[in-house]
Amino acid sequence: MKKNVVIATIRSWNIEGYWRWNEPAGYKKHLVTNPDQLTDQWLKTINPEFIFFPHWSWIIPENIYNKYECVVFHTADLPRGRGGSPIQNLIIRGIYKTKVSALQVTGGLDEGPIYAKVPLDISKGSAQEIFQKNSIIVYKMISEILKKHPKPRPQKGKVLIFKRRKPSESLIPEGLSTRKLYDFIRMLDADGYPRAYIETNGYILEFNTAAINNESVTARVIIKPKKAK
Repeated sequence: MKKNVVIATIRSWNIEGYWRWNEPAGYKKHLVTNPDQLTDQWLKTINPEFIFFPHWSWIIPENIYNKYECVVFHTADLPRGRGGSPIQNLIIRGIYKTKVSALQVTGGLDEGPIYAKVPLDISKGSAQEIFQKNSIIVYKMISEILKKHPKPRPQKGKVLIFKRRKPSESLIPEGLSTRKLYDFIRMLDADGYPRAYIETNGYILEFNTAAINNESVTARVIIKPKKAK
């Protein structure tokens, strides 16, 4: 009889990756895209060996992670980079080499022991492209975890906490260098993220599809009227 494995995710790139992913022999995969699906009754019925959370926006209940082996993926070389918006927080600091960390779910935010880490280069490309590349890595990590069942090990090193970015922080600051302007636009260029923008003369200008060319940045702009307060 095949063992069950659950993939719980909400982002398009991970959902698309799920349908492309061939689970290892001896496993049957199940997709969850809404917390209402992750019920005690359903989990008891399938009794998954692992529940993987590539990108999840809800707190995982204690009764779930205490009963099943739950694994989340965080795009930072933990413990450096715990918390929200890791890719954006890394890029804005000029950190372009990082890792995808697979860690066991515990009561603390991104504090669980580590199953594996894989390098990720975020020096170029839009956030959407980075997330898609990240998704490919994640599914390879899932396959390896299912095949090898590594024992998670405690995090080691200096802790750095990131704060989740707010939509208002997408306003492009003044005085950025060409490289930092390029980074600022691209790090927010993904489905479901508030794009980099400026405000001028009653309009909001949102930028995406950035490219850097020597001393200048080109980008696509969407112009919207400001909403009356």
